[in-house]
Amino acid sequence: MSKVIKSTHATIQNGAAKSDGKLTLSERHISFEPYNKQLGLGPYCYERSQILSVKKSKAKGAGILPLSSDAIEIQYKDNQSQTFILASKDEWLALLSVAS
Repeated sequence: MSKVIKSTHATIQNGAAKSDGKLTLSERHISFEPYNKQLGLGPYCYERSQILSVKKSKAKGAGILPLSSDAIEIQYKDNQSQTFILASKDEWLALLSVAS
């Protein structure tokens, strides 16, 4: 099993849909486990080697209106992307940028 580097409460946002859960970064993976699995927004698990880029993003109301700058967007090599609203955004950016 891979050693956990950081874990936090986070909200994943996909358009107007949001789901609260736990974001975990380990030596080899980044994963998101939603608290409510019935919403269809997870669980997700990617190898860190699949991270193409990480950048600052904005949390959006109704998927359109910027509400907060406390978000990051992770782009993966398979053209998938995920936006996470979380505390300590800059720390997560630094940790994930090392992988990309």
